[in-house]
Amino acid sequence: MRMTKIISFLSLFLLAGIVNAQELNFTVTINSERSNLQNTDIFNQMKASFEQFLNGRSWTTDEFRPEERIKGNLLITINEATTVGSFSATVQVQTVRPVYGTNYESLLFNFADRTWNFEFIESQPLEFNRFTFLNNISSLLAYYANIALGLDYDSFQNKGGDPFFAVANDIVNNAQQSGRAGWGQSNSDRRNRFWLINDIYTSSVYSSIREAYYLYHRQGLDILQIDPEKAYQNMLEAIRLVAEANKAQPNGIFTISFMDAKGDEIAQVLKNAPFEIRTEAVELLLEVDPNNARKYNELLKS
Repeated sequence: MRMTKIISFLSLFLLAGIVNAQELNFTVTINSERSNLQNTDIFNQMKASFEQFLNGRSWTTDEFRPEERIKGNLLITINEATTVGSFSATVQVQTVRPVYGTNYESLLFNFADRTWNFEFIESQPLEFNRFTFLNNISSLLAYYANIALGLDYDSFQNKGGDPFFAVANDIVNNAQQSGRAGWGQSNSDRRNRFWLINDIYTSSVYSSIREAYYLYHRQGLDILQIDPEKAYQNMLEAIRLVAEANKAQPNGIFTISFMDAKGDEIAQVLKNAPFEIRTEAVELLLEVDPNNARKYNELLKS
């Protein structure tokens, strides 16, 4: 449930007169510099089509004010294109979440999808069916729409994203039948769509990271100005939960995704935390994300 649906009876009353609105506000950017196509108008059509698919439909039955729509960026880099409408691309997906009582937006999800092959036909409507694989465009876009929704809901309510992760899991199961790259249990590239939803939703090993999303955001960032002592303790507990998951099964894609989104922010937000909080946090962060040791060690110099 969204924040406005859980904080008070008054909020529910105020929202009662609002009609259902689209939940997503994604900007699609297409980098076509590597393509060899002379006619680049197709990429403008692609951008418009993808944004309409993501932003122009209702993904939930909940009520969203326009300002509550989940902001996201989809950066598509075209690696190869043919004159018959076949494309090979990589996709960077990012979403942000507002922090209660501030103008600050926290990076919630940051994921690089390295393998996406699809066919795009001008003026072709994009349809989506949760239970059937129709094409590799609508499946990928709907997959990340539900991942974005699931993580956003998780950040407001513990395990609140379950319905959306269930849809994302169905999309993966259906898409596997297509034989397209990125949907299967590839052991050579575990940074794919299968392993991401497996770690988030199917595997119990990483379930604590979902709790960490709630503790860090709703019980951490959202109350930092009101009760900093409690906020820092909850954020530390969130880092502990991520470290526990990583210890049980190191280098999972959900763990990596969490740190890719939150690492820089944690290094900034904890600068004002008590020294004992910073000390324990750094010890845990060095276990989970040793490649960024220098960044985290700066917390001990403040």
